[in-house]
Amino acid sequence: MTDLTRGPIPDPASHVAYRACRENITRLVTSDPSVAELPVPACPGWNVRDLIGHLVLVCQMAVEEDPGEITDPPPPPPGIPVHELVVTWAALEEQLQEVLLRADWLRRRVLPLDALSHELDLRSALGLPPPDASPALADALDLAVGGFTMSVQGRGLPALRVRTPDREWAAGEDEAAATLSAGSLEVFRALTGRRTVHQIAELSWSTSPASWLPAFTWGPFTPPTSTIEESAPTPMGLDRHSAT
Repeated sequence: MTDLTRGPIPDPASHVAYRACRENITRLVTSDPSVAELPVPACPGWNVRDLIGHLVLVCQMAVEEDPGEITDPPPPPPGIPVHELVVTWAALEEQLQEVLLRADWLRRRVLPLDALSHELDLRSALGLPPPDASPALADALDLAVGGFTMSVQGRGLPALRVRTPDREWAAGEDEAAATLSAGSLEVFRALTGRRTVHQIAELSWSTSPASWLPAFTWGPFTPPTSTIEESAPTPMGLDRHSAT
């Protein structure tokens, strides 16, 4: 993956980004305790309490420096009240900054990506819009494009230019054969299994997206078979092209 953006990429400050997501999520789930049993469509089979339980387990694995894959933790424990989970999560996160300083680069970056992804899942489940800005987004999106790039290359597909209003990447080593353009959050959701194949195809493509659609299945991410949330409009300045 080549980042074609001019100028330096800001320091993602992994712990600051992660803490912002934790605080946002905590505020959302403690302001109305009744949301604990609400289903989370982006995470089939989970309710809000399960989502928080997952985040606590991922943070615990990181703090304990568990060598396991934190993108695939065990199922969250059932029945623990949300208010207890968020207290445990806050206590764990206090230890996280020191741990992240010695963690490998991937773990440092995966934690904010996971937290942001689930913050967006939660907001969607509650019928709330995404945050106006998140300190986790820039690096989470960069990491997601990196995973997508490996999928593109592993499938032997031509390189694809991925463009947002702020950034550009070349997903592949050769000259890009096409361009995908959309807002940063929309690209992030498409790359992390929150948009159907049809929704991805309806984004702004410079040519038919058919060749690249299989590459949106990568790592732990697979496009859902039915719509879980509506796509955001293409930002002004990013021309929309036919997907046919």
